[in-house]
Amino acid sequence: MADTLTESPTESRTETSDKRVRVQFGGRVIADTIHPLLVWERPYFPSYFLPLSDVSSDVLVATADPTTFDVVVGDRVAAGAAFTSGDHVRLDWDAMDAWYEEDEQVFVHARDPHSRIDALRSTRHVVVEVEGEVVADSHAPVILFETGLPPRYYLPANDVRTDLLTPTDTVTGCPYKGNARYWSLDVGGRVRKDFVWGYDFPTRESWPIAGMLCFYNERVDLIIDGVRHERPKTKFT
Repeated sequence: MADTLTESPTESRTETSDKRVRVQFGGRVIADTIHPLLVWERPYFPSYFLPLSDVSSDVLVATADPTTFDVVVGDRVAAGAAFTSGDHVRLDWDAMDAWYEEDEQVFVHARDPHSRIDALRSTRHVVVEVEGEVVADSHAPVILFETGLPPRYYLPANDVRTDLLTPTDTVTGCPYKGNARYWSLDVGGRVRKDFVWGYDFPTRESWPIAGMLCFYNERVDLIIDGVRHERPKTKFT
């Protein structure tokens, strides 16, 4: 069943959006609107609430809960995947087949219009240490500045001790950067799982980080232009 919204969109932190939003499910476009609402139900990103009039009414099947509907197209059923609030409906993002903002597919969740990504090439000297051992040393980082996070230093693979890395099966997605894959790091006889990550095919705005590797600032010692930086405190600490 979809999560419950305790307040209507007009009572929550809500913004209108000028983007055209479309949703696909079961081989159909089941929602198509130019009047979406962005509603912040959780701290880090918004959800789309779509006007009921812009959602195909034949795909919404009532449940015992008057605010919750199954989404049904042919043999495909997404149980409890639609939640109504007033004259708007929120479709469970993961239960749908695809979401589009204008004609570009968006992954993971709706993008926050107040979040910004800047991927800037640099010649700053970046050294990464783990337990006193240098695991990366580069004069050609791409520094990624993302709203709400510390700068991330993406380094050419040739400047990283890849002999200490082992690929894992972990894959994560970000609507602003794309899908990341991970490596474990083995230093001092201790294996640190999913300690390094990179994007093979990032989104257009993050393309400069393609094929580069990054460490969590929160878990390593960063020395930038000879200055040792304190580890930031974030949800990744």
